[in-house]
Amino acid sequence: MIQRLQNFYSKTIVLKMIEQFNYKNKYQVPRIEKIVINRGIGDASQNAKLLELSLAELTILAGQKGVITRSKKAIAGFKLRQKMPVGVSVTLRGERMYSFLDRLINLALPRIRDFQGINTKGFDGYGNYSLGLEEQLMFPEIDYDKINQIKGMDISIITTSKTNQEGLVLLKLFGLPFQS
Repeated sequence: MIQRLQNFYSKTIVLKMIEQFNYKNKYQVPRIEKIVINRGIGDASQNAKLLELSLAELTILAGQKGVITRSKKAIAGFKLRQKMPVGVSVTLRGERMYSFLDRLINLALPRIRDFQGINTKGFDGYGNYSLGLEEQLMFPEIDYDKINQIKGMDISIITTSKTNQEGLVLLKLFGLPFQS
């Protein structure tokens, strides 16, 4: 089943981007390549139950199972040993990516209290955008009674654009509510 945003991209966004940036063909138009959702687990690395709960929450949000990220080297100051779990991550592509982006734009972000829009300073210089969310309760899939801890997450939207300006225009056309 083709997602609503995917259809909107191919029918509307491509034409607007060609008109605005004078691309020669539709394959030069930037697109969203993937979305990576990442959550550091902090002190839950000693508690296997909290690690599994965090992985289960991310699986519910993304619609696919995430992976446990592990430390590459030991750091004594953080009481961290090599190959200890430090976070959970999931990479979305295709229909699941568009489905998650649709739920983020239309359901989750408007539920943030005193929401004024997302900051435009989250671009990396190559058109990729990252934002951090402070809690998982803004997503309607998460049941308030079933969570142990309020944890945030980082969401990175990777695009094929070459500049921040192209990435900003692309994400604005998708409907991301940036601050003005």
